[in-house]
Amino acid sequence: MSAVNLSYEFFPPKSERGQKNLLKVAQKLSRFNPGFVSVTYGAGGTTQAPTFDAVTAMSNAGLSTAAHLTCVDASRAQIDAIVDQYYHAGIRRIVALRGDSPDGIDAAYRPTPDGYAYASDLVAGIKSRRDIDISVSAYPERHPESGTWDAEIDNLKRKADAGADRAITQYFFKAETFLSFLEKVRAAGVTLPIVPGIMLQPNFEGLCNMSAKCGVAVPGDVRARFDRITADKDALKAETTQFARGLIEDLRAGGVTDFHLYTLNKSGIAAQISRSLTMPRRQNRVA
Repeated sequence: MSAVNLSYEFFPPKSERGQKNLLKVAQKLSRFNPGFVSVTYGAGGTTQAPTFDAVTAMSNAGLSTAAHLTCVDASRAQIDAIVDQYYHAGIRRIVALRGDSPDGIDAAYRPTPDGYAYASDLVAGIKSRRDIDISVSAYPERHPESGTWDAEIDNLKRKADAGADRAITQYFFKAETFLSFLEKVRAAGVTLPIVPGIMLQPNFEGLCNMSAKCGVAVPGDVRARFDRITADKDALKAETTQFARGLIEDLRAGGVTDFHLYTLNKSGIAAQISRSLTMPRRQNRVA
């Protein structure tokens, strides 16, 4: 199989101690030569400062780092200033997102009157100002607000046409979910690179609750696989590692070579998976 390309996602810590721990985690994962790492951004700018601190700390440590940026509750002038701030700090990557309502993930989204309304507008705005590599989102099972596949793919096409460099997907549980989505996208003439997002959350019950809110289907066989070990944290970590590794191998068999790992600011599972994908296997020696 072809070599893989990895990237990792983190969220901004809430304390100085958390910041130091996050940098340690990122440095541990840097041995696998990720294309980039990214740091998420809260709705309404609630984590703007922690995101900037985490992004710049990682960048100063030698990691190619992407800052998440959303359209929510910010004017164009405010967002433009943030983009300039990142650029002057040496950050050349942004993950540009519409963002969820500050009232909650299942509340109706309302564009800010004097802001960028949607991710495609944000992408175009960033590209008009700075030479920055931009990732956007994609949804293999459709965004909850997309009524049809045509609407979903049209939205992705707008982001591509605005200048996005790649799309990173929402997580999913079956390789065929992603491969079917990719087939739809390519059939519609969208050539934007699509990178599957791989979730590494061992709290399966919590993951199921989140999945229900963001439109991710949890297949019955996957649920059964985890339900039998819900009370055993070590077993859940081991099963999460095995499941993610199997999902990636199925995707590789389908020709996928790039993967974005949602680390949850932990290095353990991400490192085990990365090691199995990037390190050459030892050959048994014959006496």
